[in-house]
Amino acid sequence: MAKHFAIVGLSILAALSTHEVSAQAAKTTATTNINGTNATFVTTAVPFLRITPDARSGAMGDVGIAISPDANAQYWNVAKIPFTEKNYGVSATYTPWLKDLVPDIFLAYIAGYAKFGKDNSQAISASMRYFSLGNINYTSITGEPNGTGMPREYSFDLGYSRKLSEYLSTGLSFRYIHSAIASGVNYSPGNNYKPGNAVSADVGVYYTKKKELEDGKSRTLSFGGVISNLGTKISYNSSRKDFIPMNLGLGAAYTTDFDAYNKFTVALDVNKLLVPALNGSDTQVSVVSGVFSSFGKGDQLKKLDLSLGLEYWYQNQFAVRAGYFYEDKLNGDRQYLTCGIGVRYNVFQLNASYLVPQGSGITRNPLSNTLRFTLMFEFDKIEKTADEPSGDAGPAIPPAPSTDGK
Repeated sequence: MAKHFAIVGLSILAALSTHEVSAQAAKTTATTNINGTNATFVTTAVPFLRITPDARSGAMGDVGIAISPDANAQYWNVAKIPFTEKNYGVSATYTPWLKDLVPDIFLAYIAGYAKFGKDNSQAISASMRYFSLGNINYTSITGEPNGTGMPREYSFDLGYSRKLSEYLSTGLSFRYIHSAIASGVNYSPGNNYKPGNAVSADVGVYYTKKKELEDGKSRTLSFGGVISNLGTKISYNSSRKDFIPMNLGLGAAYTTDFDAYNKFTVALDVNKLLVPALNGSDTQVSVVSGVFSSFGKGDQLKKLDLSLGLEYWYQNQFAVRAGYFYEDKLNGDRQYLTCGIGVRYNVFQLNASYLVPQGSGITRNPLSNTLRFTLMFEFDKIEKTADEPSGDAGPAIPPAPSTDGK
């Protein structure tokens, strides 16, 4: 059933898509008084690009830069893919978004990879994200019906990665972004709204080294770094261009194999938007200047988002996960706990995550009760076994007739 609510003008719809409660990593530009302290948040368009798209990382407090690679590495750090255990993989995730507030906003994500080259040291990968804001009945400032629309945004990625050594790899991916956040509105004369388009790139590095110990024990230490969404601004009219959520992320993960049955991972990610806090008169700042300006004013430590995740595997078949996400109160004040489980059988894996409800009334986290479901298949190339009959063996020869008359 479609939701029905009034939105006063295009500016409010844009705010819906960029407010921090409607996208996990978006910040709203405004100077707000928080406990007597002025706080300036950062504005980005297309904040859906920073919503965690997979259930495994979603259950671990949104960590993903340095944890063991799988088919969703295309989003977190494309450089991880050459270190996947399998040669091919595909993943699909469905996330109902803001389900405590509205029934029909969702994020759909599909990703895949294929390794090739000598020792499968190279890989190509791709993904698609589709973010639907549901069906909206628009109204004018006086409450008159003003059209019906289906705001939506999507992106396509294509990546390449390769190993540089036994322990080190790098990767690069390119992205096309389309945003139609006010389709269906009956515009007044002179309004030149148009869907926004942008292109961007991710570049990442990944280092991992496993140390074998006695009695089947081992230790794995991994590090990753990625600059994501580095690209052009996006525009919805001829007079303004907005930054997309360019981001710098660093991650570390430590995995302990206690024995052949039990494995435990702890991981930490640190993220910072490479977007300056601007007022309305500064929209002409270039992308390069904006990246450097993001390290300018204010306490840089308070501009960092921190993610801590834990993962336990039993026999590589059943996983339990938990995590915590922290953002400073002067930078958005998003803080929440997450949890989830995973089941693996042969080439099949199913993951689910849950964002634990926090607060009550007007202080309730609007992301409470967020669910994610991921279905993943990872496999090696299927080859014929030595005793498998060949397809060109010819017709079967019937047995010779019996010589004893039977």
